[in-house]
Amino acid sequence: MAEVERRFPDELVILGVHAPKFPAERAGSSLRAAIQRYEIEHPVFNDADHDVWTRYAVRAWPTLMFVDATGRVVGRHEGEASADELAQAVRGLVERHDAQGLLDRRPIPGLRPVALPNTPLAFPGKVLADPDRDRLFVADSGHHRVVVAALDGTNPWVIGHGATGMADGSAGAARFHGPQGLAIDGEILYVADTGNHAIRRVDLASRQVTTIAGTGRIGLGLLEGGPARALDLRSPWDLALAGGTLYVAMAGTHQIWALDLDQDLLRPYAGTGREGIHDGPIEQAWLAQPSGLARGDGVLYVADSETSAVRAVDLPPGERVHTLVGSGLFDYGDVDGAGRHARLQHPLGVAADGGILYLADTYNHKIKRIYLADRRVESWLGDGQPGDRDGTGSAARFFEPGGLSVGGGKLYVADTNNHRIRVVDLATDAVTTLHVDPAGNAPAASRPPG
Repeated sequence: MAEVERRFPDELVILGVHAPKFPAERAGSSLRAAIQRYEIEHPVFNDADHDVWTRYAVRAWPTLMFVDATGRVVGRHEGEASADELAQAVRGLVERHDAQGLLDRRPIPGLRPVALPNTPLAFPGKVLADPDRDRLFVADSGHHRVVVAALDGTNPWVIGHGATGMADGSAGAARFHGPQGLAIDGEILYVADTGNHAIRRVDLASRQVTTIAGTGRIGLGLLEGGPARALDLRSPWDLALAGGTLYVAMAGTHQIWALDLDQDLLRPYAGTGREGIHDGPIEQAWLAQPSGLARGDGVLYVADSETSAVRAVDLPPGERVHTLVGSGLFDYGDVDGAGRHARLQHPLGVAADGGILYLADTYNHKIKRIYLADRRVESWLGDGQPGDRDGTGSAARFFEPGGLSVGGGKLYVADTNNHRIRVVDLATDAVTTLHVDPAGNAPAASRPPG
């Protein structure tokens, strides 16, 4: 939509109507953070009670309503659409109403974009600990870059120019767009460049960035596999490496994809592309916006966000998908318990450590533990209220945590809307804030509880 708006700067007004599905999305603070995170410049109305949704008989996310210069609804589109298709529809409306002298090209007064926070990190999405080499990787998504530091946050350096774009080259010149998932193999870092619908490869020794999958264009319709650099992908959100295969949580197609790193071939691995929960053979299963991956013993654990579920996808030679927690697209909440009796709210991150699965229960502002032996879910860190507070167990507070990584007796948390990395001591359950600042500024004074 932003590209369409740029093509028609004086003729088109875009008004976003936020009709929340999840309870957490009704909060104005969460909506404001989302507007900042995605750098939305047009006005957004919080339709918390679905009044506009009902009046316009909306049935699906997203829905586009075309309203002409006289206030009449003249078109409707459900689902995604390309910028070219939208531009063609808008062009026809502009020409028709301009000929009738009905267009008002004056700018709307008082509109100001919401600026990014002035913090060292901005909306970090994913985090990856590499304890063997004393390295921490942070997808600094709001700044369109990846930050590399020691595990204690010292000696940081940056991969990415910081401006939105898609360009290969040196670490300082390369450009990303909202990077998320990370995977490491020795001196090679793989990055899910979500906003560019691409997978990038970073040689940490030479500090060079190359694109290994995707064209930079969003893929529409049913996507098929093929040569990785020739494919239009759709919102790759997280990565997991197993042998010579890089698995991709392709949130936009509700699938897990597999990239053969030797052959440079990318193909759907699990999921038909239909959104929902359905277990069974990998080619028949349904997923729903998979957004977090963790490798286990012969399995991939998946934070299946839109169904508020956790799934397990067998790695070869296994060929099935299983549900650990969750039951449907509209079954969510904050309930501990076993298997399908538990309830989550839009989890985004997962990390595996022996018989325990750590889960970023994002919209519940909690970190939970799943005991794999009996699929038992337990609230662990956070009290369910959004906040920014260190502490032990439920005394700590988070604000939509999105990424997890475990290593060296610590759990690293990308506390997304607080623009921070938190560190959890697995022996004591104590949560502290890690100072990571590529600019080299001294840590701020300690924050009061709350």
